[in-house]
Amino acid sequence: MRLVSVNAGTPREVRWRGRRMRSAIWKTPLTGVVRVGRFGLDGDEQADPALHGGHEKAIYVYPSEHYAYWQPLLGELPWGAFGENFTTDGLLEPEVHIGDRLALGSVLLEVTEPRTPCVKLAMRFQRPALVREFVKSARSGFYCAVLREGEVCAGHSIERIHRAAAMPTVHELFTR
Repeated sequence: MRLVSVNAGTPREVRWRGRRMRSAIWKTPLTGVVRVGRFGLDGDEQADPALHGGHEKAIYVYPSEHYAYWQPLLGELPWGAFGENFTTDGLLEPEVHIGDRLALGSVLLEVTEPRTPCVKLAMRFQRPALVREFVKSARSGFYCAVLREGEVCAGHSIERIHRAAAMPTVHELFTR
């Protein structure tokens, strides 16, 4: 398992269906070493902290393997296109349990919940049906809490140091 890309962004205002909205779903790959604090990456922000971010949703992880599925619908996409902080290889939802602990760089994460998509995903791609398509695909990615702050960079290996086998997988929880 490997960290493919580390991504961050700041809020921006956009128009969507006649309304002004604020979102930080646009993430850009970062180079070099990035600090990970209790509430997320240095340089990353959330536009609506009541719904996004916080300790239980400090880091959003999305598998790089899913990009091939979305390419025919959305075209070529840069890492971070789904608003994820970490684009990974080898961490798919049917194999990741709520409560699994992942070590990468000097950081320790705990998987907390699947991502539930909101209208900002549809807004990001200017595709009103995308939230429904995202749910139907069951390619949700997942949130993590930061148990140990530290530093990461793209290319770091990811080690599962605890498997919470008694807990549901991200896929099971998302598709209930």
